[in-house]
Amino acid sequence: MDIQLLRTFIEVSKTRHFGHAADNLYLTQSAVSFRIRQLETQLGTALFIRQRNNVRLTEAGERLFPYAETMLQTWQRAQHDVSAIQAASAN
Repeated sequence: MDIQLLRTFIEVSKTRHFGHAADNLYLTQSAVSFRIRQLETQLGTALFIRQRNNVRLTEAGERLFPYAETMLQTWQRAQHDVSAIQAASAN
């Protein structure tokens, strides 16, 4: 699982806009769209209902959201914990 796909999914979910999510992630809108398509392909389902100026989660997207947040938070904690061990062993 690519954590960047989940980070992008969460950002689009929160902003409800691919362009705003792209700005917040310092990516192009096409990169955000590509990441979302990759995640949808991996899961085999659409995660967003895309209408002009209105992006909202499908039922599958709603179900994925809490898992995505938990996985992202867990990854961030793991990175912090591993970095702390590296810093401690360097001293």
